Amino acid sequence: MKKIHLLLIKAFIRPFFVTFFIVMFILLMFFLFKYIDDLIGKGFEWYTIAEVMVYASASNVSMALPLAILLSSIMTFGSLGENYELVAIKSAGVSLQKAMQPLFVLIICISIASFFFSDYMLPKANLKYGSLLFDMRNKKLSFLIKPGVFNNSIPGYGMRIERKGEGAVDSLYGVLIYDHTGGNGISKIVMAEKGKMSKTKDGKFLILQLINGVRYEESNGSSSNSFNPRQAFTRMRFKQTEVKFDFSSFGSGFNRTEENSFMNNAQMLNRKGLTKREDSLIKSLDTLNKVTKVNASAYYKQNNYLKGYTKVKAKPKVINGSVLTVIEKNNRVQALQNAFDQSETIKQTLNNRLLDHDFKVKEIIKAKIEYQRKYTLAVSCLLLFFIGAPLGAIIRKGGLGLPVVIAIVFFLIYHIISTVAEKSAKEGSLDPTFGMWTAIVILTPLGVFLTYKATVDSALFDVDYYKQLIVGLFKRKKKD
Repeated sequence: MKKIHLLLIKAFIRPFFVTFFIVMFILLMFFLFKYIDDLIGKGFEWYTIAEVMVYASASNVSMALPLAILLSSIMTFGSLGENYELVAIKSAGVSLQKAMQPLFVLIICISIASFFFSDYMLPKANLKYGSLLFDMRNKKLSFLIKPGVFNNSIPGYGMRIERKGEGAVDSLYGVLIYDHTGGNGISKIVMAEKGKMSKTKDGKFLILQLINGVRYEESNGSSSNSFNPRQAFTRMRFKQTEVKFDFSSFGSGFNRTEENSFMNNAQMLNRKGLTKREDSLIKSLDTLNKVTKVNASAYYKQNNYLKGYTKVKAKPKVINGSVLTVIEKNNRVQALQNAFDQSETIKQTLNNRLLDHDFKVKEIIKAKIEYQRKYTLAVSCLLLFFIGAPLGAIIRKGGLGLPVVIAIVFFLIYHIISTVAEKSAKEGSLDPTFGMWTAIVILTPLGVFLTYKATVDSALFDVDYYKQLIVGLFKRKKKD
C-alpha cells in the first residue's frame, strides 16, 4: 500500500469513528426523551435500563452509519483540500479517483459488514429490544404513587395520598386505602394521618406502616337468611398498624414475555424469515379470497341450481321495466325485505373479510420493505460516500463548520425522500421495492455529477468564483 493511501485511510478513520459515536449518542438521547416516563422512576435496576439502551442503539445504526460516512468523507477531503494536500497529491500524478480507491475499498467493506449486521444481528437486537421495552412499559410498581391521585397498581387495593416525601423519601401523609380483597363485595376503608413504605428483604412484599388512623369495615349480619337488611359496621382506631401488599409480581424483578410471541414482526426477521413470512401470507391471502368468493356466491339463488343437466328447453323470459312487476303484489313487500336482509348479510360478511384482507396485505408490504432494507443500508453507505468525498474536495473546508452543515443538508434530503417513499409504499401508493430504492435512484445522478465536478477541479461551491463571474458580466454590459 502506498503512503498516500495509508494517509487517506488514517485521515478518514478518525473523523468516521468520532462522528459515528456522536450521532449514536444523539439518537440515543432522543430515545431517552421519548421513553423517559416509561423507564425512569419505576424501580428498574441500572443494568436493565442499560440493556434496553444497548438494543435501541443497534436499531439506530441504520441512520448513524450513512450519516457518519457522509460527514467523515466531507471532513476528510475538505481538510485535504484546505491544506493543499489534494493539490500535492494531484501534482504527484495521482488523480482523485486513484486517491479515493483505498477509501472506496474500505467503504465496500463497511457496506458488506452493514449488510450482514442488518440481516443477522439487527433482527435479534430488535427482538430483544421490542420484548424488553414492552415488559418495561407494562410493568406495575406499587410505589408509583402520585399525590392527590387514586392509584390502582396494586391488585385488590385503591390508594390515595395527599402528599409524600416530606422529611423522608418514603413518607406518606393523608393516606386513604380501599381494600377490595374481601369476598363479599364490600370494601374496607383505612384512613391514616401518615405512613411509611418499606420492602421485605426478599423483595416479595411491600410493608406500609400507618400511624394514627381508623379502619372502617362493613359486613352482613350474622343471620343465615339470604336477605338481611341489617348489617354490622365496625370502626377501629389505631395508633400504629401495618398493611402488607404482595410485591412479588412488580418488585425489583419483573416477568418477561416470551420472545417467540414477537417473532411475527417483520423487523425481527432476517431475509430467510421474511421470505417464508411473505410466502405464508400470500398463500393465506389467496385462501381468504377463495373462501370469500365461495361464501359470497352462495347467497345468489342461481348458484343453487344445476346448470346444463336438464333436457327441458325454455326460452329466456324478457322482463320489461322493473323486476318487481313479475312478482305478485302480495309478495312484493316480502321479496324486498328478503333482498334487503340478504344484501346486509353479504355486506357484513365482506366487511369482516376485508379487514382481514387489508391486514394481510399490509403485512406482506412490511415484509417486502424490510427485505429490501437489508440491501439499501449497504448501498446508501456507498452512495453517500460518493456524494461526501467529491463535496469535500470541492468546498475545500475541513473541521466541524461548513462540512457539518452541508452533510446535514444532503442527509436530510436523502432521509426525507426515503421516509416519504417508504410511507407511500406502506400505504400501497408505491411498489415496496421501488419505494425503498427511490432515494438511491434519485441521488445517484447527483453523486456522479459531483464526482465529475471534483475530478475537473470545478469551483462549484467557490463564492469568489461566482463573485468574479458576476463582476465580469457587469463589466461586459458597461462596455456594450
